[in-house]
Amino acid sequence: MNESIKAVHLAHTDGELSDVSAFGSGATARAVTFHRSLPVYEPTPLADLKCLAAGLGLGRIAVKDESKRFGLNAFKGLGTSYSVARYLAQYLNLPESEMTYETLQKPEHRERLRGVTLVTATDGNHGRGIAWAAKLFGLFAHVFMPKGSSPERLANIRGLGAEAAFTNYNYDDAVRYAAQMAKEKGWVLIQDTAFEGYTEIPRWIMQGYTTLAHEAMEQYDDMPTHIFLQAGVGSLPAAITGYFAAHYGEKRPVITIVEPNRADCIYRTAAASDGERHFVTGEISSIMAGLSCGEPSPIAWEILKDYADHFVSVPEWVAAKGMRILGNPLDDDPRVVSGESGAVTTGLVAELMQNRSLDYLRDRIGLNKDSRILCISTEGDTDRTNYRRVVWDGLYPSY
Repeated sequence: MNESIKAVHLAHTDGELSDVSAFGSGATARAVTFHRSLPVYEPTPLADLKCLAAGLGLGRIAVKDESKRFGLNAFKGLGTSYSVARYLAQYLNLPESEMTYETLQKPEHRERLRGVTLVTATDGNHGRGIAWAAKLFGLFAHVFMPKGSSPERLANIRGLGAEAAFTNYNYDDAVRYAAQMAKEKGWVLIQDTAFEGYTEIPRWIMQGYTTLAHEAMEQYDDMPTHIFLQAGVGSLPAAITGYFAAHYGEKRPVITIVEPNRADCIYRTAAASDGERHFVTGEISSIMAGLSCGEPSPIAWEILKDYADHFVSVPEWVAAKGMRILGNPLDDDPRVVSGESGAVTTGLVAELMQNRSLDYLRDRIGLNKDSRILCISTEGDTDRTNYRRVVWDGLYPSY
């Protein structure tokens, strides 16, 4: 495959835009209130990389470090815990105001929930979040992993008590298999991608991610001018984009979506701009396992097409570069242990500022000495063997 950095810009017209009220102040407050009720909750740190920003000629670069989230080494627990709690509250006929960890732990509720079984398909981080949420609320969980997933990630899921197994499917077919099993066995599918007839739970997952955006804005102290967001099916970037669109409207930052060349379904959809979603089919193999998805979530794409500004598809080495930059900080900058999917946005920002052949893209996005950047490191070293191959051994060099 001929890999390169490719980009497309979507101009937004004054026509009717998709509704982002599901990510507004009320929805965010409910998610934040629920997460704060969890005994293990604390905001993840925002790493202010002042020396890196100065070295690249930018005003500021701050990276939200989700490796510190709930002891799970990734951000996914925000969406899984919130969506499972929403489902359980609905199952128990509880009002949203009573949807707290303490309420759901009451013996009479735990007894009624004993028969609930969750199921999902995942490359690892989402499945670990599902296993953790199931353990949190005393539920059973089954996790199906795509072909080529990491044995370490499988072990992490099993370590939390879930039944987990590899499949011979790619991610999107594994999702279809999990949905089929849910239908046949009466299990509850907790999946962050939507499809026809299945949108409520994916939207709840996305609302759970607004806690991350809320924390970031409390920590940033100022409005970022630019946000770079990585995408798999698009649920996280759509949630963050929806949050900023709902809270700040036309004053929101410039938003750039980043994907691997090998799984750039959202970039392809944006580039075609024909009203259809475009897929990447067959076996997908990228070090960015969390982004190796071939089909955009329809509810995510509705938000991204109306409110995100730039869509960039990148080679594997861009993620590797980001991992090495964050893991080997300049001077007094804090170290961020960032996995392949977590570091790709930082890698792209650095490349845009250092590679003169990309001046056209840097200028189109509007990066300069006054730019204030926000990136999200969505995972830590969730596959430690591969992390060391990249950071220690120089896998996927960027020179």
